[in-house]
Order: sequence, then structure tokens, then C-alpha cells
Amino acid sequence: MAAHAASADPRLEEVIAAVPREAFLGPGPWTIIAGNGKVETPSADPVHIYQNVLVVLDADKGINNGEPFLHAMWIGRIAPKPGEAVTHIGAGTGYYTAILAKLVAPGTVTALELNAGLAARAKKNLESYGNVSIIHGNAVESELPPSDIIYVNAGVMAPPSCWLKALKSGGRLIFPWRPADRVGLAMVVTRTAQGLACDPFMGSWFIPCVGASLAGPSAKIPDRQQAASSRSIWLTADKKPDRTATAIIGDIWFSSRALGRRRR
Repeated sequence: MAAHAASADPRLEEVIAAVPREAFLGPGPWTIIAGNGKVETPSADPVHIYQNVLVVLDADKGINNGEPFLHAMWIGRIAPKPGEAVTHIGAGTGYYTAILAKLVAPGTVTALELNAGLAARAKKNLESYGNVSIIHGNAVESELPPSDIIYVNAGVMAPPSCWLKALKSGGRLIFPWRPADRVGLAMVVTRTAQGLACDPFMGSWFIPCVGASLAGPSAKIPDRQQAASSRSIWLTADKKPDRTATAIIGDIWFSSRALGRRRR
């Protein structure tokens, strides 16, 4: 996982090794998703979950503990630092919350989970983590605390404006952008002095985020090429969409113009 993350932070390998995945998944055997199907592990030996596999948490709702390699890349990309404040949206049972908490300690992690059962499990699993707060609630309808990092594990048509407003200077928001059925990209948004820079850096598919996965009839929906060309993100209240708009969804729009690049 640490090697796959391509991170310059030597702590990442130590933290991954220190957080036991099985402690967040309930007793085995476990149902894992490998290849194109689900399979039950042949035993409760944790060796079966120390692979790059999804582990089913709620089969009826399609909720899983995500692929370790993907999360390693995401965590490496946002580069958590000691003392930072993280908001984790879609925390599940708390495995990746725990990794983030160790990386930012003595900073804090506020973890939101919409599913009541999973939120209760996360709260129990993270009892020993003094810098973590678990909230059972809808992150789309909640006011987020000021955050250096917002780590989102549910697909959105566009990030709610309240998420963008919660980002501190230099803050990073990482989320699965799903503006169309066949378009799924991991997006990093960084608050700079010039505005909100964005970078769609890899393919990514997550279950939809309740309350942020539908668009109105006036939305401009991008194809994959347009989505991948997005370089900045704006609130329509701050700047009206122009000809560089790759997507317009609600009160948010994406532009192909990088921050600081002049019009021609």
C-alpha cells in the first residue's frame, strides 16, 4: 500500500502497518469482492483481507470497505500533516478514518457516516482514538467544520458549496466525481490564493452520495474528455460560467482554465 501511494511521507508505511484492517470489519469469514464477483473467505484468517480487495460491509446497500491501493493513492495525494483538521465523509466502519487520524495527530478527524449501523460500529471501533469524533448524519445537509482536508467516500455530481466553503487556505478536498453514468473520476480540489484549483487524476467509482448525486434539468453534464480537462472550480455566486465551462451543476461549475492563466 505504501509503495503504491507514491508518497514522500515515511510515516505512511508505519501508520498502515499499525492499523489492523480486521479490527474494523467484524469477525470473519468475510465476503470480499475480487474480480467480477463476491466470494466468502475460506476462514477468519486475516491474511485473506490483506489483499487489494473490497470487503462487504452492507451488501443490501452496496457499501464496502474500499480497495487499499486506491485509498493509499488518495492519502498519498492529499499528504496529511500532523496538526491538520480532517473531515471524513462516508467513514463506514472507520478503517481509513483511523489511518487519517494517526497521520494528522495531534490534529483532529471529524467523521460523518449516514448509515446508522455503520456509524455505531465506527464509534466503537475508534473509541481509543482520542482525536476522532464520529457523527451519524448527512454531510450534504450538515455544516462542516473548517478543514485542511475533506476526504469523501461517496460519488457526487458536484461537491456541495458548503464543502468548498469549509476548506481552509491550502486545504484539499478529494472526492469521487460522478457527473454522468460513464464518467467516474477522482478529483482533488485545492484552495489557493487565486481560487479553487482542481485536478481529476484517476478513474474512480463509488456508491452515490445521498443528496448530491442528482442534477437539475438545466445542468451542463460533461463527457469524460470534458470532465478530465477541468482545472478549476467555481461557485456561480462568485463567478458566472463562461465558455471554458466543462460542467455546470447547481451552484457549482467547472472550468478548463487553470488558475492564473489569462484569457486569449
